[in-house]
Amino acid sequence: MTGVVPGVVPDAVDAAMVRALELAAAAQQWGDTPIGAVVLGSDGAVLAEAANEREKLGDPTAHAEVLALRAAARAHGDGWRLTGATLVVTLEPCTMCAGASVLARVARVVYGADDPKAGAAGSLWDVVRDRRLNHRPEVTGGVRAEESAALLRAFFRAKRGL
Repeated sequence: MTGVVPGVVPDAVDAAMVRALELAAAAQQWGDTPIGAVVLGSDGAVLAEAANEREKLGDPTAHAEVLALRAAARAHGDGWRLTGATLVVTLEPCTMCAGASVLARVARVVYGADDPKAGAAGSLWDVVRDRRLNHRPEVTGGVRAEESAALLRAFFRAKRGL
């Protein structure tokens, strides 16, 4: 694990990333890109978790982050606001998922591998820290980055028959 996530017990974040990696690996069973997400409450307890299900559901919005945020909002009991929550995800969120984390008012976004092609937490765009928006989560990248990247590389190699 690289970096310390302010406001969260390091073991809780690391355990959440390990779980997100397990979820990501499982997504391959139904042909989805291996991305997993876990939402932690302000106390570090797991509120929700999900893997990508775009292929499984035939839904372009069924990214792991969106599914986990939806489930966390249902479990959290404060409507849609996830104040104090941490979104832990294996790959840097895209614009949709970064925007969803801002709109959900999560306190932190923690991700594994950078996504230079579509990342919206600093790589290509920086939606989560855009000063024009009314909420800006803290961002920590690089947590178990190599494990996340290796899972994605293996998936795409197999998909391309390499």
